[in-house]
Amino acid sequence: MNILLIEDDPVLVDGLHYSLSKSGFDVTPATTGHYAEALMFAKDFDLVILDLGLPDMDGYQFLSKLRLRKNPVPVLILTAKDALSDKVACLKKGADDYMVKPFDLNELENRIYALIRRSYGNFSKDIVCGRLTLDTREHRVSVDGCTLILFPKEYALLEFFILNRGKVISKDKIAQRLFSDDEISDNTIEVSVHRLRKRLSPYDVNIVTLRGLGYMIA
Repeated sequence: MNILLIEDDPVLVDGLHYSLSKSGFDVTPATTGHYAEALMFAKDFDLVILDLGLPDMDGYQFLSKLRLRKNPVPVLILTAKDALSDKVACLKKGADDYMVKPFDLNELENRIYALIRRSYGNFSKDIVCGRLTLDTREHRVSVDGCTLILFPKEYALLEFFILNRGKVISKDKIAQRLFSDDEISDNTIEVSVHRLRKRLSPYDVNIVTLRGLGYMIA
C-alpha cells in the first residue's frame, strides 16, 4: 500500500517513514505542497497523510485542489491544530479523517487501514476480490454469497493480501503486520500461507510464491 506523507517536520517524517515502512507500507515523503502535487500526477497512492502547516501552501489549499480534480484518494489530516473549527473545515473540504499531534502510532495505523478498507470497498464495508467478498466490519468472508469459515489469523492474512493486490508481499512485512515476536518461528509464515492457499484454491483465488521475494494474490 502506497502512502504519500506530506509533512515538513524532518524528525516526524523520518519517524513515520521508519515506523510505517516496518508495518508494510510504502511511504513517499513530500515536504512541500507543490512537490506533493507533482508526485500525485506521477504515481497512484492508496492514502495521503497531510499536515495543514506546509511552507508553500496550507493543507486546506492542497486538499481543495485535490478534490477539485475529482481525485478520490483517502486523506488523513495529521496536524497540531486541535480546534473543532479546523476539523470541521477539513472534513467539509473532503478530508476523510483527522488526527491531532501528538498521536499514538498504533491508532494511526488502525485509522490508515480503516480508510484503505473503505476505499477498496467503494466506501462500503465490503471488499470484493473475484468470487470472494470480505466484510471488513464483521471480519467474515463469503464465496458466491456463501460463508467461508476462516480462523482469525487466516482472515487477517487474506485481508492483507487483498488490500495489497498486484503487489509482492515479503515475509518480513507479513510478520510485522500479523505476528507478534513470540508467534514467529522459521516456518510459521510458510505454514499460514499454505493453509490459506488450500482453503482458497477451490474458488479460483491463488497465492503465488515468488521465490526469494514473497507472495502475491492472483
